[in-house]
Amino acid sequence: MATTTMEAEAREAPARIAEQLRSNAKVMARLGERLRAHSPRFVMIVGRGSSDHAGVFAKYLIEIETGTPTFAAAPSVSSVYGRKLKLEGALVLVISQSGRSPDILAQAKMARDCGAYTVALVNDEQAPIKDIVNQLIPLKAGPEKAVAATKSYLATLSAILQLVSCWSGDKSLGDALAKLPETLQAAVRAEIQLRPEDLASVQNLVVLGRGPGYAITRELALKLKEVCNIHAESFSSAEFLHGPVTLVEDRLTVVNVPIEDESYVAHSEQIDDIVRRGGTLINLHVPSKGVHPRIAPLALLQRFYIDVAHVAVNRGINPDEPAGLKKVTQTV
Repeated sequence: MATTTMEAEAREAPARIAEQLRSNAKVMARLGERLRAHSPRFVMIVGRGSSDHAGVFAKYLIEIETGTPTFAAAPSVSSVYGRKLKLEGALVLVISQSGRSPDILAQAKMARDCGAYTVALVNDEQAPIKDIVNQLIPLKAGPEKAVAATKSYLATLSAILQLVSCWSGDKSLGDALAKLPETLQAAVRAEIQLRPEDLASVQNLVVLGRGPGYAITRELALKLKEVCNIHAESFSSAEFLHGPVTLVEDRLTVVNVPIEDESYVAHSEQIDDIVRRGGTLINLHVPSKGVHPRIAPLALLQRFYIDVAHVAVNRGINPDEPAGLKKVTQTV
């Protein structure tokens, strides 16, 4: 039984995503056809906070599955510096839970005015961004009362998966996507992975992954900061070896996020090296066997959200209302 709003909302994700995939099927199919017919020169992703982290997942997925160069925007280039970019023939993917932050709106308008095809993934279907972009994709996550995003973030990743599946036409990815709600529900029912005792005396840690697995480490680290008051930093396991690995000799805690895709062997070798250096390892894993590697990060994250809410409560923290944070953050 859920004891916090954060956990209750996380447990809603499988049902919400099932509705999303059904509701958006036709518009995503048309969008996929458009992207195949008019292949974008590149993709620019606009987002802040958790939405920016979702953009990292989108970067890996789009580049791996379609070969299209993808990068993150700097929203202040438009909102603060007033500059326009050369975006003719580009796809600009705007990711925002609220669709209301002034800098995100400014970047979206600039992109549309500069010749990009603009698509927004937004939970609030009445948000002002709907009047700016060429195509609005509703996340269908429903109201989210906890400050820390859970179901809306998973819904963002599933929308990205559906978009890329329709764009690439990959049948195995499409088949796995159809089973995503079932895969996430299995993660909800799975055994606890992240236990309060694992983090009882931890104040600093790193979260390591590779590829799409690295993409979700940024979200894991953010939640550990937001709701557990733990200083957590996210790294690609390859990048971690380029300097930060020296911290391991002080028995630094490392949260391992392995995804059994093309990066798995290299990532495992890097984790083994960290253990030899004296790192203290907390291993997470995909709760179910045989999950498609592009879907697997969502299953791991689904279980983590439930577990981290319990860790927060055990540390005497209300994960629904982290100190100093608001649900909607507006920046310029």
